[in-house]
Formats: sequence, C-alpha cells, structure tokens
Amino acid sequence: MNKRTRSCFAVILLLTVAEVVAQSPPTLPAQLEFEVAVVKKNVSGNPGASFGSQPGGRIVVVNNTLRNIIRNTWNLQPFQIVGGPDWLDVDRWDITAKGAEGITAPQQLMLMMRALLADRFKLMTHNEARETPVFALVLARPDGKFGPKFRKSEADCAEVYAASERGTPPPPRPAGQSQCGNTNSSGTATSRTIRASGVRLADFARNLSGSTGRYVVDRTGLSGYFDIELTFAPDQVGAGGTDPSDVPSLFAAIQEQLGLKLESQRVPVDVLVIDSAQRPVDH
Repeated sequence: MNKRTRSCFAVILLLTVAEVVAQSPPTLPAQLEFEVAVVKKNVSGNPGASFGSQPGGRIVVVNNTLRNIIRNTWNLQPFQIVGGPDWLDVDRWDITAKGAEGITAPQQLMLMMRALLADRFKLMTHNEARETPVFALVLARPDGKFGPKFRKSEADCAEVYAASERGTPPPPRPAGQSQCGNTNSSGTATSRTIRASGVRLADFARNLSGSTGRYVVDRTGLSGYFDIELTFAPDQVGAGGTDPSDVPSLFAAIQEQLGLKLESQRVPVDVLVIDSAQRPVDH
C-alpha cells in the first residue's frame, strides 16, 4: 500500500481451493451512475497520490495507478488483486466523477466506481478463494481478559454504520464520545501508534495487514465495536525483540496492550483476478 495514498477506508497466493465465480460489470439503475466522469492520464511525475470522496457524491482520484484504484474501489489489500497487464502498476490516472444529487453512501459510490472502471477501462474481473498464509487475530488469554488498551465501545456504532449504509445522517454523538469507525495513525521512525474508536475487529484486523506483510483475519469470536490504542516499533514486526527505545514489536504490543495475539495459519482468502483491462481511448 502506498504510504502516500489516502483511502476513503503482502503474501504469496497459492492453490485455488474454491470455484471461480464470474463477475460481470455491475448493472446499475440510471440514478446510480455518475452523471459526469472525467478520466485523464497523469504525467506529472509527482510521487503523491489520493483517492477519496467529497461532499455532494463526488469521487476524486489523483495520480493513482489502476491497480490502486481497483484496490480502493473494492476495499482490498494489494495482495488480494491478481493478474492484469503490466501498465496497471505503471500508468497513473486522475478521475473526477459526480453522482446524482443525494447519492452519498460509500457503498453506492463504490458500486458506481466499479461500473465506471468497466466502462472506461473495459475492466473485467472474477473472484476466487485461494489458500494463503495469514495471521489470525485470536484471544491471548484462556480467560479472554482484555488488555489495558482494548475495550468495548460505549457508542451506538451499529446505528451509525446502518445510517452510513442508508446514506442518512448518523444519530447525534454525545459530548466527549469518540466517533465510530475513526482510525488514525501517528508516530516516528521508531514508534507508531494506531488509535481506533468504534471499529469492528474484522476491519481492525484487515488494516493490520499492511504492517505484518500478510493478510490478517479476525478469529477472536468477539462481536460488536471496540476502542483500541496500539503502540509499537514499525521496524520490529516480528515476535521477538524491541527497538533501542524499548518500544515493543507489533506482535508483542498486540499481546501486551490488547490481550490478543497473532497466530500463523493458512486459510482461503478471497482474491480479485483481473481478466482484462484497456487504457481509455479518450484520455
């Protein structure tokens, strides 16, 4: 994942273990198609890139490769995207797209992006499940006791997420209560802190994948929403060792601070296979 790339929210893939499911470009009602969409090749040579939504049902992509656009649109880790022509990782693109008034739900916008990519890039894909080495996030203690930086969220995050899916305003947030689904990261070269509020463990686990080099799956058996704070040494990912400032490795921090741990497993992981794609003829 490009550290300079913002999302609106790596391992070897092995034996295919599930039936391939054909995936045709989505067919959407007219009101769920972008009213205006401009796709241009970016030849600036700048290293920075962005992908995000803006008020009014707009999607703005700046200086992204098509593979990274696909990754953000489908909300996947880089190693979950397989195949495609070489230029998917080389050519960079700017996209500005505007939906109909009132369409703001992220799920709707991403479906519209899929249709846009199928139209402009002639993108064809299908899904497979492939047995892959992963890390499973599990409870570290037999009694299931949480660590000091891990607790159930007090916010009504289920209703907040439901409102987001409907594209309606979320319920009022009590004073002092953290925002559901908010995750931020800060730190230095020797210490990184991730703070998350009102997140599902499946989402938190998946977002650890970029730091572990493997896909991370939630196997805790815990449901609901959680507040999490995790501090670790970014260059000490493995289970042993600390950096000179005694900041723990990611593996050690997860166990000490959260009461969870990462176990190596092999499980079927969904991947998106790129069957074909073409450069836009009107860029």
